[in-house]
Amino acid sequence: MKINQLRDIVTVAEKGGLRAAARHLGLAQPAITRSIREAERELGTTLFERRTTGIVPTEIGRHYLQRARAILLDMERARDEVRQMLGEQVGSVSFALSTVSHLALLPMALDAFRQRYPDVRLNLVEGLLPRVQAGLESGELDFYIGPLSEHALPKSLGAELLFEQLRVVLGRRGHPLSEARSLAELVDARWISTSVTETTDAELGPLFARHGLPSPRVDLHAQSAFSMLMAAASSDLLCMLPEQFLRYPATQQTLSHIQVREVLPAPSVYAVRRSQVVLTPAAQFLHELLARAANLSRR
Repeated sequence: MKINQLRDIVTVAEKGGLRAAARHLGLAQPAITRSIREAERELGTTLFERRTTGIVPTEIGRHYLQRARAILLDMERARDEVRQMLGEQVGSVSFALSTVSHLALLPMALDAFRQRYPDVRLNLVEGLLPRVQAGLESGELDFYIGPLSEHALPKSLGAELLFEQLRVVLGRRGHPLSEARSLAELVDARWISTSVTETTDAELGPLFARHGLPSPRVDLHAQSAFSMLMAAASSDLLCMLPEQFLRYPATQQTLSHIQVREVLPAPSVYAVRRSQVVLTPAAQFLHELLARAANLSRR
């Protein structure tokens, strides 16, 4: 299989048709058609089928596309790696950070990276592992830093612990429970919850249970820390967030820290990347900067 055939297959799938793919690649449509037919003949199966909405991959084609995209991405990174080793400022680094990683790590790493690689483009995705795992496995993302999910990682991915963290209870300024000093005093409160698990009560319920308390009432399940902050600041709902949020200006201006005596563990933060793939020099440098920032943040 030739690289240009992989390129043509991926482009047809992404553009939804031969004409659009040919226009995007600056090639004649018959050349694209011939390239794909040669690939299908070599594989012994069809990769696309025509529908009223356009050309779409067959079931086998969808699986093959995953491999093809990964190969093309690795080829691109291989070119970037060689050119970066020769001192050229080329390429990009695509990575994902959880919200806590944004707050705790990125500010200590970004300036140093820009000084070393001023012309290398950064593609930053915000999200937790379940949202970005497919991108890691396909090679679209170089690495992720944040909590793991409840599911075991596939063998293609490896994780390195960066730091443990604790949570704090936050409520709006002037909250009726702002003077509470134990979880027992917060049992009847209403809460906002978010987690990397698929169960709405999996975050707060086990924590309260460890202290012999019933599960609290969760009135809002948010998908991001930003949503939690906004909801807590404009209601009597409480939330728990990693302690790094106490340094966030928006938290300081709108929320109060309810200082309960219990230790409130939060999910640990890991660096996750493909196990058998070497990062480009630029991606490795950014990864090291963020890991170094993690060491500083836990002191």
